[in-house]
Amino acid sequence: MKITTFEDIKAWQASRVLAKMVYDAVKSNRDSSNDYKFREQIQSAAVSIMSNIAEGFSRRTTKEFIQFLFIAKGSAAEVQSQLYVALDQRYVNEEKFKELYSKSDEAARLLSGFIRYLLNKDKPQEFKDLNKLNEPKELKQLKELERCEVKEG
Repeated sequence: MKITTFEDIKAWQASRVLAKMVYDAVKSNRDSSNDYKFREQIQSAAVSIMSNIAEGFSRRTTKEFIQFLFIAKGSAAEVQSQLYVALDQRYVNEEKFKELYSKSDEAARLLSGFIRYLLNKDKPQEFKDLNKLNEPKELKQLKELERCEVKEG
């Protein structure tokens, strides 16, 4: 699959779903809606994932793109950390926590696989084969799903 817009990137698609889920979860709980700092923090982190993917895609080089993907991955971890606050403050129940955490984990894993692909795409084949020896099974599966071409500036 050739990627021609940031909307084609699976990690962006997953992060968009996550952002909607986070907004819906905050709106559905009066206590979290009134906790302005918390609401702003978790919503901002969720939006930051998809925004950094989009911004990085518009950059001129793969190196810059990868840098923005790492920032997006950090924002996914921030969402996960904020979800523990939501659980501890009873803004979400255990089921909603698991649902949101799972979606944020999916986005983070897709980002990791895409980053690894971009880092390895220009390496000679023998180096790619060496990297495969140390990869966990699920990462290998992710790489298979994320095989694609990225436009170069």
